[in-house]
Amino acid sequence: MKYYYSKIIRDTDFDKAVEKVTASLKEQGFGILTEIDVKATLKEKIDQDFRPYKILGACNPPYAYQALSAEDKIGTMLPCNVIVQQTEAGIEVAAIDPVASMQAVENKDLQAIANEIQGRLKKSIDKL
Repeated sequence: MKYYYSKIIRDTDFDKAVEKVTASLKEQGFGILTEIDVKATLKEKIDQDFRPYKILGACNPPYAYQALSAEDKIGTMLPCNVIVQQTEAGIEVAAIDPVASMQAVENKDLQAIANEIQGRLKKSIDKL
């Protein structure tokens, strides 16, 4: 099982792709809690050039609440990370597969939540 789901988009530039991803996630009930600009961070911290690459920390509050209520340490796996990166093929958008990551947690109550989040993340990416 892959630990992520991804899609290449070619009809936009990098910054517009980040906007589209954010809007698509919002339609599925996700907000962006964190945004890490990997390119800028690597340049600032270690003076290395890197391709455009952002990590978006997506959160769906009702499902996050359910997951935290079912498993108090699940916060170590939240929020759901979505990346947007420039590749030779185009702009890749990839999201964590929560079903794959939740397999490491021995709590059956999380399965339905992980399935729902997986479906919403996949819809967000498929729509791009």
